[in-house]
Amino acid sequence: MATLHIDRLLETCIKRGASDLHLHVGRPPTLRLHGRLRSLETKVLEPADTVALMKAITPERAQQEIQEEGGTDFGFAFGDAGRFRVSVFHQRGNISLALRLIPSKLFTFEEIGLPGIVKSLCRRPRGIFLVTGPTGSGKTTTMATMIDHINRHYDKHIVTIEDPIEYYHQHHKSMINQREVGVDVPSFSEALRRVLRQDPDVILVGELRDLETMESALRAAETGHLVFGTLHTTSAQGTITRISEQFPVAQQNQIRIQLASTLIAVLCQALIPRIDVRGRVAAYEFMVVTGAISNLIRENKVFRIPSAIQTGKKFGMQLLDEHLFGLVSEGKISDEDAVDQAQYPGQLHDKIEAFRKGAIVAPAEPVNPSEQVEPVFRS
Repeated sequence: MATLHIDRLLETCIKRGASDLHLHVGRPPTLRLHGRLRSLETKVLEPADTVALMKAITPERAQQEIQEEGGTDFGFAFGDAGRFRVSVFHQRGNISLALRLIPSKLFTFEEIGLPGIVKSLCRRPRGIFLVTGPTGSGKTTTMATMIDHINRHYDKHIVTIEDPIEYYHQHHKSMINQREVGVDVPSFSEALRRVLRQDPDVILVGELRDLETMESALRAAETGHLVFGTLHTTSAQGTITRISEQFPVAQQNQIRIQLASTLIAVLCQALIPRIDVRGRVAAYEFMVVTGAISNLIRENKVFRIPSAIQTGKKFGMQLLDEHLFGLVSEGKISDEDAVDQAQYPGQLHDKIEAFRKGAIVAPAEPVNPSEQVEPVFRS
């Protein structure tokens, strides 16, 4: 019965266009639909239910990890409909599950609304491109789109290091190898240590989660590889600060010099519920590392990065709050949601108030005319 039950729940998640399925003792199965939690009209789950549902989808090695470590993460394919990334964990002595739907379809730049200049940045032979944002902001989908673009248009050797593998890529014009942490290799740092012997052109690191991984990624970018990675930062300025402050004080100056010479761009994104149609739309902050920005990083003047982004519109740059204001003025997101996601909530609130009173006008044209709607962004 558990297998049938989990199959029905997974089918419901896919049919309704949900991004996540939560299974917790004491409440019915719950979907995250367009950013909001919605309980299904089924029974309240009991401890035996979550254990049975967990066993129906969790491989033996992961069940062993739950016993030893208290939790596990893994991915699995649900037919052709998509893949799920699963986190199983203990809470108050019971088993809980959080399943995220990773659609099987890979998207284009236009479908997810990436700034046009990103295509040309994907042609770079070396350097590091960071995609950042909170959990659930679409970082995985964005990186999968960029990798798919390279895969289809250039003859490169692409190696991805993921935990777990989410989007599956086939060989096209490029050759692609996907390594899963915990299955194919013990850790991100070990995978990065070995990847340079595998003749890669492009390396994707699912998460720059520790100092050793970050150091290895910077070294790979320095030695002539194009590296993609993610962080949980919410601004370009904050991303530079986070990376440099991960290192001991004595190393920070050297790391800033490395970043100044290897960083290509930082794309920060947030997903926000739409009010004009169903789904969510992404708001971006986008920084391309020009000579001027490279100097700011090297000289530790990152507080001036927002000003440099404002003056870099011809390179496709924009601040998150500018994009949020544009989406509000176009009637796509609510004032409250925009302010909640803003870097400077008070300033954006005042700007929206002035706009509502007619004191300022909307941007002359959409900030990002190519936008994305659910079910494009899932993760």
